Amino acid sequence: MKQKTGILLLQLGTPDSPSTRDVRTYLREFLSDPRVIDLPWIARTVLVNGIIAPFRAPKSAKIYRELWQLGSGRSPLLTHTENTRTRLQERMDVYAAKTGATIDVEMAMRYQNPSMESVLARMHQAAYDRIIILPLFPQYASASTGSAIEKAFDIIRRWWVIPHLDIVSQFYDHDGYLDSIVDRAAAFDLGSYDHILFSYHGLPERHVDKVYNEGLCSDRDCEHEITGENGWCYKATCYATTRLLAEKLGLHEDRYTVTFQSRLSKKWIEPFSDKVLEQLARKGAKRVLVFSPAFVADCLETLIEIGSEYQTLFRQHGGDTVDLVPSSNDHPRFIDCLESLVLDRIP
Repeated sequence: MKQKTGILLLQLGTPDSPSTRDVRTYLREFLSDPRVIDLPWIARTVLVNGIIAPFRAPKSAKIYRELWQLGSGRSPLLTHTENTRTRLQERMDVYAAKTGATIDVEMAMRYQNPSMESVLARMHQAAYDRIIILPLFPQYASASTGSAIEKAFDIIRRWWVIPHLDIVSQFYDHDGYLDSIVDRAAAFDLGSYDHILFSYHGLPERHVDKVYNEGLCSDRDCEHEITGENGWCYKATCYATTRLLAEKLGLHEDRYTVTFQSRLSKKWIEPFSDKVLEQLARKGAKRVLVFSPAFVADCLETLIEIGSEYQTLFRQHGGDTVDLVPSSNDHPRFIDCLESLVLDRIP
């Protein structure tokens, strides 16, 4: 008898709307996660509910309204993830027609909607023999992949019958994912830019330090190699992703810089994307191209932070143009990647 397989794609999340109320609700859920802000419960609660959510929500809501306009009235992250689910389901339908298998693709958000609780409840009712959990984060980080997997386990552990579970923890080195980015870059004349940034979402330094049983991330050569010790270090895999992309793009190492954006303090992974942009402008750079390989779907961090805020910042310091290479979104080669990751786990 052919097995029934359920595939759960997981993304970070988005407010239900750009209203201040919904943005505040989203921020509270997101920032209350101990894998995101890894402070003691009391300190985290006071910080999130007493400071960040009340004061940041109105400002963030204004930014989300701008983002919604770019997304034709809804969250681009939600739209792109829905499209990715649809494209992957189409691939699975073709495979199922050939094999007689039953394969359903679902998607959920770690924070807000569609919620993991509601989607996994539906998957529970379907009584799958196997569930493949696939967080859409190419490079593992406890604050993203780890949190999504933990939440899924917290829900599934309450089921009386727990099916076979497969987890995809990272896929930064998969050719389909890399090729989708390379193909997006084909729309740009790389040689016409003074410099290229590979900008990844930032993390506190203590998050990558916790990967290691002894010592700190800075004790390792994470900028230049992947070893048996740092294979789960977010910083190391970001640099590894860049090396793989640079090779496919034919970029010499003096043409690009790895940077980290969206920082909340000085104790986050460096170099900071905004500071590097300022330095490039002051040195006379006029045109900069930015890749955002940590984001498989365009979202606030790509469309607004890079596409709008960094453009303004660059011009303020003497530069002219910051161009953004779109994320993978539902590019066919990215769907190839997801299809491969799934089929490798179906017997």
